[in-house]
Formats: sequence, structure tokens, C-alpha cells
Amino acid sequence: MTLASPITGLKGVGDELAKKLAVLGVKTVGDLIDNFPRRYEDYSNVIEIHELRPGGVTLEARISNVTGRYVRRGMHITEAIASDKTGSVRLVWFNQPYRAGAIKHGQPYFISGEYALRRGRFSIANPSVELVSDFPVNTARIIPIYKETKGIKSYQIRKLVREAIDVVKKMPEPLPQWLLDEQRLLDYRTAALEMHFPSGAEMLNKAQRRLGFEEVFRLTLAALLNKHELYKDKSVAIPFNEKLAKDFVAKLPFKLTDAQRKAVWKIYQDLDSTQPMNRLLEGDVGSGKTVVAAMASVMAMEQNFQVAFMAPTEILARQHADTLYRLLSNVDYGNHVGLLIGSLKPAQKKECHIRIASGQIRLMVGTHALISEHVNMHKLGLVIIDEQHRFGVEQRKKLQAKAGHMPHVLHMSATPIPRSIALTLYGELDISILDEMPPGRREIKTKICSPNSRAQLNKEIDKELERGRQMFVVCPLILDTEMSRGLSVEEVYKRISEKDFKHRRAALLHGKMRSVEKENIMQKFLDGQYDILVSTTVIEVGVDVPNASIMLIEGAERFGLAQIHQLRGRVGRGEHQSYCFLVLSDSKTPSQRLRALEHTTDGFKLAELDLELRGPGAIYGTMQHGALDLRVAKLADTKLIATARNAAQEFINRQETLRKYPHLAKKVAALRTITNLN
Repeated sequence: MTLASPITGLKGVGDELAKKLAVLGVKTVGDLIDNFPRRYEDYSNVIEIHELRPGGVTLEARISNVTGRYVRRGMHITEAIASDKTGSVRLVWFNQPYRAGAIKHGQPYFISGEYALRRGRFSIANPSVELVSDFPVNTARIIPIYKETKGIKSYQIRKLVREAIDVVKKMPEPLPQWLLDEQRLLDYRTAALEMHFPSGAEMLNKAQRRLGFEEVFRLTLAALLNKHELYKDKSVAIPFNEKLAKDFVAKLPFKLTDAQRKAVWKIYQDLDSTQPMNRLLEGDVGSGKTVVAAMASVMAMEQNFQVAFMAPTEILARQHADTLYRLLSNVDYGNHVGLLIGSLKPAQKKECHIRIASGQIRLMVGTHALISEHVNMHKLGLVIIDEQHRFGVEQRKKLQAKAGHMPHVLHMSATPIPRSIALTLYGELDISILDEMPPGRREIKTKICSPNSRAQLNKEIDKELERGRQMFVVCPLILDTEMSRGLSVEEVYKRISEKDFKHRRAALLHGKMRSVEKENIMQKFLDGQYDILVSTTVIEVGVDVPNASIMLIEGAERFGLAQIHQLRGRVGRGEHQSYCFLVLSDSKTPSQRLRALEHTTDGFKLAELDLELRGPGAIYGTMQHGALDLRVAKLADTKLIATARNAAQEFINRQETLRKYPHLAKKVAALRTITNLN
């Protein structure tokens, strides 16, 4: 048996069980070994019965008096007595009728479970039991708890890993020996065995460090190799024109922040090189990323290069085109801005294609339409991608290929990402952060509200709507579930439109609607035809609606801090004082995590707190977290990340070749396709 052997090669795995394991991503023996536990429960301390105290316990005892019976509504109860030289204790299992026939009388067992008072009697309920041996799997040790799915429990996965233990012992070492020695890391086989069957807390910590280090090492090595490959390509140098830059800044109706100035200067230095720029411009909502993009664009346009500016939605593309037209008109480049989106009429598209091909349009703003085969670039020098994680790698490649050479690329994101995640996920990108807000922006007042105070809250909101303002209402679900009544967008829209604000104009928006329908509703809200927009997080990254001054988030405790902050940024875009109301789904005391939103408007601080409390998924979404491929490493462990990054750079500096390490090479190759650009 090898790592590549199908999981059905293991004893007891038929087609049905294989299908269930596939749901967990386990199709081969190698997948099973890579499927590390989510957490652990420590049952390694074996005690005598007279030492029993409430909580998790492990005994070594003999089991007798095993009886089983059915009680009300078909429930089956198995009872037994466990005894050692110091005393006896009652064991009870629910709906496990096979227990009575499986227990061997007179044999010593390890018994692990929760000792607690139930219906006036102390007992151990649903304990794991197995015959005493040198290698217990489900008792008398630190027990691994795996991710489960319907029909698959942790104990079954433990049993299968035990079956595959000989394969673990034959596993190849993915990392170079010099790296293991330098970092004092366990070898892979030992680490994998300790993860699945820890011999003790200290060895488990060493195993987690070893495997966490390797995960970050692989990911950052993939990113660095992409970066080095990018540097081999040649781009076109776009010289810095100091007079144009000063003229542009002088004609702005506002003053640039220091953060904007620093970011622009870095971008100008990148552009004035034949080495392709590959930079991420990261900044909170309203921090002024579009102005920085305009300043980069005008430098390219001055040299007769074209700029492709891609946005995730048509409405956002229109808004960017309008903003860029206004900014560039100050220096006589407004007429060189074009808009190419799917909803244009055929004649309009044709004319746009002709003007792009001839070079009349030097700044093309659009959606996916920009990567259509009908679009022929005249002289593409710079690509700007807004909300870069909304586009796939292949789409970005297509846009770059149109240049005939590697263009300079600027990514923009309004999602505050902690530095540890940015360095890990975007290792091949140079990063500029806009961490200052332009002067004069009013702070959005944020308030946590109990569902019991809804009547008073509705009165406050209605006063704002009476003044002509508009409101976003964001819900965590599209449809209600048994566990979350009244939190779905459908139910909230019904309550708002038929009861709470029936005298106001409300619209419904969610991700299952067709794109055209969503764009149409959003445009009408922007035009003031609706007072209230009830939506899912589909509006998280979206358009400016200067007249919207209220953001109401239902079931706020279900959202990440960074996500709520992103939603909060949908308001406060105009001159009016804006408000964000966080409505809890029950009357419990709000968490310290949510309280931070009332006092903090710094998206990066909130993202760091989210990372610490909830993990990377809360910040970057489940799809991207999956792409991170981190099962063991903690992104909050900045020391580990820095060490692994330095090791990846050393691997390259030593001119190591991945061909020497086939197992590592395979993993890195897969990661190179999901990191950013290449």
C-alpha cells in the first residue's frame, strides 16, 4: 500500500464509506494521513476509581453486569459496572445496543469519557472502551478529534489511520535535511504519527510546529518562485514625469494623505523599470485608492500607453469611469477614458473596440468584457484590478496576454488584511497600505442593539429616512433555518416591507438573483427610487451611494469583525452623519469582539482581532481560506510565519532545485496555480 492507494484498499472501507470520506476530501491513503485532527481531548491520565472527579476521565478497569433495554420512543440504554481494586462506577450508553455483545467479561479495559451527575446519579455516559494494550486508539491517550460529516465519526477515522500506520512510517521526507537541522524540526514521519497519535503534549507541540512550518514554507516558496519568474519577464518602462505629477496634485480639490503620497511614489518607481510591477494597494473603504490609481494611470497615458482598469461589477465600473473622468479632466486626459461593459449595445461595443484598437481610448474601465477576444489592445502598459480576489487567475492572465508583453499590474483591495495573511497569501506581491483616512470624513456612529429595542430603533431610523436618507439592511442568510428564524433576507424583507417600514419603498437583493436583476436594483437604489435595500453580503464590496446614511446588520454576531467593518463602509460616503446599527439575534450580552466595533474604526486593527479570535476564514472568506491550505499553522503565529518565509528565501538563495524533493515539488506546483498571478 502507498500514499496513492485508493482509500478502499483499507480494511473495512467499501464504496459507501468511501463516498462519505470523499466529502471530507479523503480519497487516497495519502489524503487520510494529510487529514490532520481539528483538536484534541486529553484522556492520557489513567486514574483509579476512588480518584474520580467530574470531568473527562480515563480508567483501567474490568466491566461486568452488562444489560440492555429499550425505553420510551424506541431509545435503547446499555448499562454496565466498571470495577478496579478501589471501587466501582456505573457506565451507560445511549442507542448503542451492540455494546452488550461486544464487551468481554473479565478482561481489563481502558475506559474514557465524561464523569458527571445525571438524574441524581454519577456515571460515565457514552464512554469509549477498548482492551488494554500498548497502543490504544480511542482511550488512555491524547485523543485526536477530526472533522466529521454525515455517517463518519472521529473514532472511525482514528481506526482507519491506525490501519494506515505502516504507510505513515514509509512516508518520504519532503524537506531538505539542512532545513530540518537548522530549524530543529521533527522529521515528517514522526510529526505525522504524533499528530494522529500523540505520545504526549510536548511531542504534539513539536509535531504541530513542524507541520505548520512546512505549510507556510510551501506557500511562501510558491509565491516567491512566482515572483522570481515574474522578474524574468520584461515590461515597458514608463518614465516618471515630475511636472505632470505635480500638476495633477495641484489641481485636486483635496490634499493627498501622506500614505497616498508614499504609495504613489512607490508605484512611480515600479513603473519606471523594465521589471514588471506586481503591487497590491490595500486600504480601508474611503482611504483614497482610486486617486492613487488615477495618478498611476496618467503617467502611463502621458507616454501613450494604455491602461486597463477592471472592476467586479458593471455599476462599480461605471462609478470608477465617472470618478476617473473627473480626476483626469483636470489634466486634459478625461476624454481618453472609455467604459466597456456587457450591457452596452452592440454598436456602442463595436465603436469602443475600434477606439481601443486605435489607441484613442487610453484608459479602459470595464468588467470581464475587457478580456473578451474582441478586445485588441493598442499599447497596453498598465493593468489595474479592483477588489483583486474577485477575479480568477486565468482571467487575469488573459488580460495580461493582450499586451504582448508582461504589463505592470496594480491590484487594489478594500479588505483590511492582517500583515501575516498578506505576506502568506500574497507573498509575490509588493504591498502598499493606505492606513490614513482623508481629512474631513465623518466617523460612522456604531451602536449594538438588542432585538428588544427594535421599536425604538425603528423610530430613530424613520426620522433619518424622513429627511430623505436611505438605508442598507444586511442579513446573514438567504433562507431561514430551524436554528435561525427571522434572520433570512426573505423574512427580514417581508417584515420591513409589510410591517416595520411599510410606508417606505423597500427592495430585495441577494446573490441567487441574476446579475442583470441585481445591477438593475442597485442602480435604482443609487438613483433614489428605493428608501431601503434589504440584502445579503452581496453589497459588501459595492458602489458609492452618498445618500445612504444607515447600515443595519441583522444577526450581527454571525459576521466577522472585518466583514462588518467592510459593510459599515457602504455608508458615510456623503456629507451626512452616518450610522451603523448591529442588531443581535437574541438578548444576550454582546461579546467583547462586537464591542470593539463601537470604539474602533481602524479596519486593520479589527482584522487582527478577528484573526486572533476567529481565524483567517473570518477575514478572507471560506474559499480563500481553503486556498491557503493551512491545516495546522496558525496565521496569528507571526514568528513561525517570519521564520518559514526566511527559510523559503534561503532555499532559493542556495539555488536548491525542487527536482531533488518530488513530494515538496508536487505541493508547491499546486500552490503556484492558486497564488496570485502566475
